[in-house]
Amino acid sequence: MAMAAKQAPIAAVVTISGLGPLLLDLGLGIYLVIPGEFLWEWSILSSVGFDFAGMIVTSALIIWKGLIVVTGSESPVVVVLSGSMEPGFKRGDILFLHMSKDPIRTGEIVVFNVDGREIPIVHRVIKVHERQESAEVDILTKGDNNFGDDRLLYAHGQLWLQQHHIMGRAVGFLPYVGWVTIIMTEKPIIKYLLIGALGLLVITSKE
Repeated sequence: MAMAAKQAPIAAVVTISGLGPLLLDLGLGIYLVIPGEFLWEWSILSSVGFDFAGMIVTSALIIWKGLIVVTGSESPVVVVLSGSMEPGFKRGDILFLHMSKDPIRTGEIVVFNVDGREIPIVHRVIKVHERQESAEVDILTKGDNNFGDDRLLYAHGQLWLQQHHIMGRAVGFLPYVGWVTIIMTEKPIIKYLLIGALGLLVITSKE
């Protein structure tokens, strides 16, 4: 029991301000990762008349809402915050999620919410149990880099996840790109400097 309590950190993922990080295609194969919180603060620029900022924010929100519809996931893009899924996924990797109606299967990597926790977790499904009397599915998860399963991470008295806890299946990833989001979240001064620089850019471009 003591060993289980010392398992590796959970592979949490960040979805900031309910939006999650957003990928913007800048062309030439270059993508910009914008945290959801950054989008909301950037939208303040548009409210004082910065048309360029308003255009970017509006386009970003349209793209994000479109991704939600296409993927069926409330957070189609998330950033891995810790190392419990190493070596497959590392801190700073971006995961792309999809949520189909197909039943969850053993071996799939899923992002899920836990009652009482604000930050979602990405771990692998290690056991699926279908209840014959109700057709509901019980799901047990575990981090690839952890000693034990996730029951210590679930809500008190909870032994299984249910379908409604699952936010999406991991269907692809980009390594390390999410470090932009992590740095802006952990070091707010960098985020505010960038917002200021963008504001200055908007002002000078209008002159």
